[in-house]
Amino acid sequence: MTPDTGLVAITGATGFVGQAVLDAAAGQGIALRALARQPQPSRPGVEWVEGDLDDTAALARLVERAEAVIHIAGVVNAPDAEGFAAGNVAGTLNLVTAAMVAGTPRFVQVSSLSAREPQLSVYGASKRKGEQVVMASSLDWTVVRPPAVYGPRDREMLELFRFAKAGIVPLPPHGRMAAIHVEDLARLLLALVPGGEDVSHKVFEPDDGHPGGWTHKSFAKAIGWAVGKRITPLPLPAFALRAAARGDRLLRKAAARLTEDRVGYMCHPDWTVRDEARPPAARWQPQIGTRDGLKATAKWYRDAGWL
Repeated sequence: MTPDTGLVAITGATGFVGQAVLDAAAGQGIALRALARQPQPSRPGVEWVEGDLDDTAALARLVERAEAVIHIAGVVNAPDAEGFAAGNVAGTLNLVTAAMVAGTPRFVQVSSLSAREPQLSVYGASKRKGEQVVMASSLDWTVVRPPAVYGPRDREMLELFRFAKAGIVPLPPHGRMAAIHVEDLARLLLALVPGGEDVSHKVFEPDDGHPGGWTHKSFAKAIGWAVGKRITPLPLPAFALRAAARGDRLLRKAAARLTEDRVGYMCHPDWTVRDEARPPAARWQPQIGTRDGLKATAKWYRDAGWL
């Protein structure tokens, strides 16, 4: 790809998934133009645009002459429905509008597996509405619904590693889940930049390829193995998780990781991906086994002083 015809615009570039996309793009020689709220250090192959999803002028600069947009930015935690809607719906609408005005042909939307069951949480409902904004546009779109994403730099799953190090991991009620390493997700997002009948106007649910996904207990035990501990999984009923969420809110205020809204989808019994929704194998397949990925992540946490 040449800089003029192969430029890819990206939001959320300073976040956990976005940083992995920057790394993967650098390895593939893909030129990026990235949106960031604050000035960023110079990085080869990346042109930074200062602004956010409310800044229409910045969005116009972001998508100008871009071959495609990868929209990663979103709100994971918010105090109310308006906060989720502002980031995940209105922000998406602003970006979609900018892309259509600029004539940007391709749009890859990073959603969430929680959008599959929007009735369970305000977050999931906002991600579904964001998808609908993209789907209603004239763009050549693809939606990706990642399951639990883990890997270096992630602070969301860090707490499970810290619990595992202590030997006891509190869990949702009995159920199953899927997971994916952030580097595999980053490769997928870049693999979807070229459109085509196999990916256009489709919704994909990627994972690590582990057959049948993981039970909450087996995933917790895998984290325990990664940190070198034999752990005791502790499934908790929904009411106990909600009480813990209220306590976390009192202690950490806006920085709380466990929220009552999260409890809504955490307690759903099946967050495995559907076979028919997997990305085309000819385009992408997971390369990082989760046990190995978790162990490498634990090492990264230790080296960074986080664990």
